[in-house]
Amino acid sequence: MAKNGGAHGTTTLFGLLALASMVKLGFVAGGGHDYAMALRKSILYFEAQRSGVLPPNQRVSWRASSGLFDGKANGVDLVGGYYDAGDNVKFGLPMAFTVTMMSWSILEYGKQMAAAGELRNAMDAVKWGTDYFIKAHPEPDVLYGEVGDGDTDHSCWQRPEDMTTSRQAFRVDPQHPGSDLAAETAAAMAAASIVFRGTYPGYANLLLVHSKQLFEFADKYRGKYDASITVARNYYGSFSGYGDELLWAAAWLFEATEDRSYLEYLAGNGEALGGTGWSINQFGWDVKYPGVQVLAAKFLLQGRAGDHAAALQRYRQNAEFFVCSCVGKGAVNVARTPGGMMYHQRWNNLQFVTSASFLLTVYADFASISGRGAVRCPAGAAQPFDILKFVKSQVNYILGDNPRGTSYMVGYGASYPRQVHHRGASIVSIKRDPSFVSCQEGYSSWYGRQAGNPNLLDGAVVGGPDEYDDFADERDNYEQTEAATYNNAPLLGVLARLAASCGGLKEEEYEQETATPVVNRTSSSSSLPATAIEIEQNVTRTWARRRRTYYRYAVTVTNRSRRKTVRELHLGVSGLRGRLWGLEEARYGYVPPRWLPALRPGRSLRFAYVQPAPAPANVWVTGYKLV
Repeated sequence: MAKNGGAHGTTTLFGLLALASMVKLGFVAGGGHDYAMALRKSILYFEAQRSGVLPPNQRVSWRASSGLFDGKANGVDLVGGYYDAGDNVKFGLPMAFTVTMMSWSILEYGKQMAAAGELRNAMDAVKWGTDYFIKAHPEPDVLYGEVGDGDTDHSCWQRPEDMTTSRQAFRVDPQHPGSDLAAETAAAMAAASIVFRGTYPGYANLLLVHSKQLFEFADKYRGKYDASITVARNYYGSFSGYGDELLWAAAWLFEATEDRSYLEYLAGNGEALGGTGWSINQFGWDVKYPGVQVLAAKFLLQGRAGDHAAALQRYRQNAEFFVCSCVGKGAVNVARTPGGMMYHQRWNNLQFVTSASFLLTVYADFASISGRGAVRCPAGAAQPFDILKFVKSQVNYILGDNPRGTSYMVGYGASYPRQVHHRGASIVSIKRDPSFVSCQEGYSSWYGRQAGNPNLLDGAVVGGPDEYDDFADERDNYEQTEAATYNNAPLLGVLARLAASCGGLKEEEYEQETATPVVNRTSSSSSLPATAIEIEQNVTRTWARRRRTYYRYAVTVTNRSRRKTVRELHLGVSGLRGRLWGLEEARYGYVPPRWLPALRPGRSLRFAYVQPAPAPANVWVTGYKLV
């Protein structure tokens, strides 16, 4: 469970863009890891997270049915769905993202899953989620977005089969909107409808009906869901707002229906909702912009853009910023640990590694299939095989190729976390000992045990190590030892891709290929689409103190648009070694002071900082809206 925005503790957004050209090259997975086994285990983990009446073919035998009265107090059947992590709450936003990413994995790499014998299990995992979403959407403008609440859940350590905590259900409706929640659920059902189109066409059509209604509801009654379902705010708060989810849903509905009104929505609202304004190197259950941008780039590369090619090109530029930043060839790059893992934050960092790995994989494949070749990055071209080689390094790190020699997928390899922060796994199975376990007994008898969990949470990807590759396998170390469904969902497609031989470079050639050295660079200016914003830095004063020379920099940020006003301006600042004046720190970088909510055409924002070095800090635009 993400606590206090834990999935975004140190979110970093950047605004430099890359242009692209391409080369057709393939990739073959190498030896050393059994990716097919990892795929099987990763799908199996979702069975341990099931809520509701478990089916006869349930493979995780230590689990039993639970949450059998969910929704009853609200007069609706909400039995089913998934618990998000190590707790017993059903949170709608991360559950919907999980289903979207499982579906996307199948859509891109279903053939490889079938070759590994896992396609049916993957589809069953998706359907377990969509069956619940159908129940949770009993009316066109009503969506139940949570069952249970994190506060009472956190006061209790109990098997889901023994739950005595609150199972109150919370919903969004026209009077209490939740555009982000409704749109993400629409995206999940649209993506899943494509998954089931060939095998269950009636079910696929039903999912599309729900998806269209939810998108219309999300767009018509706009608002953040955590303002309506306030109990979710400390666990899965919508920090990015709902603009990304609206675009995400529109993209998936276009993919599912080929209805060009959804493409027009995607193209026409790119500026207003941030799709063409935000360049971001983090993708997950809250921030969907990179996923939207990769999908839009796919439409462009497939020749499906039509009259909207210019708008989709701006999406594509942002998608390639994401690629360059992740592989280490951007103007500003994702940090890495000494062992080579992408690093964003201590709390559940691996969620961002798996989600980025998926986007990188599909983008490299899009580039290869379209014949466009390499991504042109500030620090040199990123060939598709370079991108995929980097993805493989991240997956291998998760599976044990790291300084600790620890696999961060439970049950894979010889060394993996034994004290996973998970209520059901850490208490003896109800099938082995049916004696009731109370909230406090769970804490006193099971939570603090030094021994490993009695039940294996097979396939779960835990939060993972810190920025120094350090990891403590302790049950109370929830930042590192708690697993989550949205950690695994993007990994399904990547593992399927790695498990299959997809042609292209031979293994020995692939291993000998020398990648361009990683260069961590920054830039002092921004080059966003439409070049609306100009940044200028100047030294205005220098002085010496205690044998050091200090420099005062004045920064001027100017709106160069002739007619449009810049609103919701966000700036990134890195390499700063002194104090800064004139900006306010925000969730995503820095923003102008409250008395300056907008920059009219030709107007400027000025701020200053002190730097104990002649090199300036790096200042760039991370996002804005032109109105």
